[in-house]
Amino acid sequence: MKNDSSTSAAPLRGLGGPLRSSEPVHTAPAPLRAVVLLEEAADFLVVHLDFRAALETCERAWRSLASDAPAEEHAGTSLEVKCSLCVVGIQALAEMDRWQEVLRWVRQYYQVPEKLPPKVLELCILLYSKMEEPGAMLDVVRAWLKDPDNQNLPEYRALAVLHLQQVLLPLGHLSEAEELVAGSTAFDEEQRRDALQIICMARQQQKCEHSRSEEAQKPNQSASPCFLPFLYKLAQIFHRIREALFSPFYQLPVQD
Repeated sequence: MKNDSSTSAAPLRGLGGPLRSSEPVHTAPAPLRAVVLLEEAADFLVVHLDFRAALETCERAWRSLASDAPAEEHAGTSLEVKCSLCVVGIQALAEMDRWQEVLRWVRQYYQVPEKLPPKVLELCILLYSKMEEPGAMLDVVRAWLKDPDNQNLPEYRALAVLHLQQVLLPLGHLSEAEELVAGSTAFDEEQRRDALQIICMARQQQKCEHSRSEEAQKPNQSASPCFLPFLYKLAQIFHRIREALFSPFYQLPVQD
């Protein structure tokens, strides 16, 4: 997997302080020491392509943050640094083909899923969906979406749609998808109507597949005639929903 250097460095913008990697780290407050290590980790990831060193540097930064409680004036910086460390660490694990470890690695720093930053949760959903293991994210995203504090975040709506598209529908959890759409304030009326239409189409597709279950399927067979219209309509509806979201997310793509 490869990186886009301009994208990978994005989480560092706005986090820089008066320190640089060449300056003594041990004399600075913990959040600022972590910023220096974060910059080093990003360099290992983007410039040197040393993914193991990038991961190890992220872990050193986390230990630095854990060793000292940040002063009040550095609390916001500390939260941003923690999120960015996770983004770099996730990318490093993915580049080393250790993507199966991502969720466990993140959870050691955010012990409960409700506390995951939206950017980190989004990246995990996209990664496990890309690797065709959306089930790994099911309980994590469920817990995050049910948390009242998270429901007030501006990213909540986009993550609810992402959960619907990348987790619930691929897993065939259509009843849960209906509950999410009908009971969540994340969707306005038009988006709710579109999402329920998607779920209805998915049910029809399930019935279509069930009726064909007795037929022999050839290896690498292309999508059946009853499946192609579903795919096309699904893409159209999700495109409309995404256009309405104006999501502010920073996305770090995982590429082959």
